Amino acid sequence: MDTIADLTRRIQPLDERAMAAARARQDTLTKPMGSLGRLEELSVLVAGITGRQQPVINHRVIVTMAADHGVTAEGVSAYPREVTPQMVYNFVNGGAGINVLARRANARVVVVDMGVDADFPPGLGIVDRKIARGTNNMAAGPAMTREQAVAAVLAGAEIVEWEIERGLDILGTGDMGIGNTTPSSAMVATFTGADVAGVTGRGTGVDDLQWAHKVEVIERALALNKPDPADPLDVLAKVGGFEIAGIAGAILGAAANRRPVIIDGFISGAAALFATELCPAARDYLIAAHSSVEVGHRTILERMELVPLLNLNLRLGEGTGAALAMPLVDAALAILSGMATFAEAGVSDRDSAV
Repeated sequence: MDTIADLTRRIQPLDERAMAAARARQDTLTKPMGSLGRLEELSVLVAGITGRQQPVINHRVIVTMAADHGVTAEGVSAYPREVTPQMVYNFVNGGAGINVLARRANARVVVVDMGVDADFPPGLGIVDRKIARGTNNMAAGPAMTREQAVAAVLAGAEIVEWEIERGLDILGTGDMGIGNTTPSSAMVATFTGADVAGVTGRGTGVDDLQWAHKVEVIERALALNKPDPADPLDVLAKVGGFEIAGIAGAILGAAANRRPVIIDGFISGAAALFATELCPAARDYLIAAHSSVEVGHRTILERMELVPLLNLNLRLGEGTGAALAMPLVDAALAILSGMATFAEAGVSDRDSAV
């Protein structure tokens, strides 16, 4: 497997020739130029990502990474830690929100154990990349070692490489982990310089007192660990999570192989922020599915200069937003390849007007 440096070196700029060809075709289709807005922009972007003038997406995969967090010992979540493995079982049994929406999007869900505090029996279809049974409590010290952070990132990339061998054309990212909005907020505050309170939401639905406590825990963790924003791996190791690292690795792996990535909400956004701080070229491979209710997600999108496709007041995670956005990407590419040009349809364009 590549090192992280090897992985990031493989990420190339968008294919400008493919983008120009896709844009030129869009401008000759039987519609006023630009009248399909973001759909046109999406088709041109995916052309640049894939290097194909008329990209085709057949194999859609949503990778949902799961892990636990030691910081839950501080009482930052409204749900107990035991919910993480329980939801993993729900994923593999097909009963979760992501399963329902992925089926509608004709996408396959890959469930990955990056660091759940439980042992799953073999044969369930869970991809086992467990780094440890949850991170350490970041309010008492680093969440993980730097070596663990590197291993988690590379594990995420490896999973995507394997899925590409199986035919993956587009990746959606998802997460599961009780307490994971806390490390996500810590990472966002570190990378952007924003006040902790301004990027910390209510996660699973904590009340005002719990929210204030959550902010205090994050501030304490940052003061103790002093993560260095100039060293993204230092930030990930000190205040991150194993599933966040795995999602980041998946993003980098997809970008290295010229595959588009639809990022979900706040947790996936934190992972994408880390990935783009580590490798700015990866940003061009990202499609923001939606704008989460989590307040810090807006800061993430602004930092990466990404405009979300949807705004549905979502905050579930799991990859649900990515599943909802996949049909929009399909629609964009269908317009590009399936719509007739003015010449093909025998329709006069505006330049033919007297």
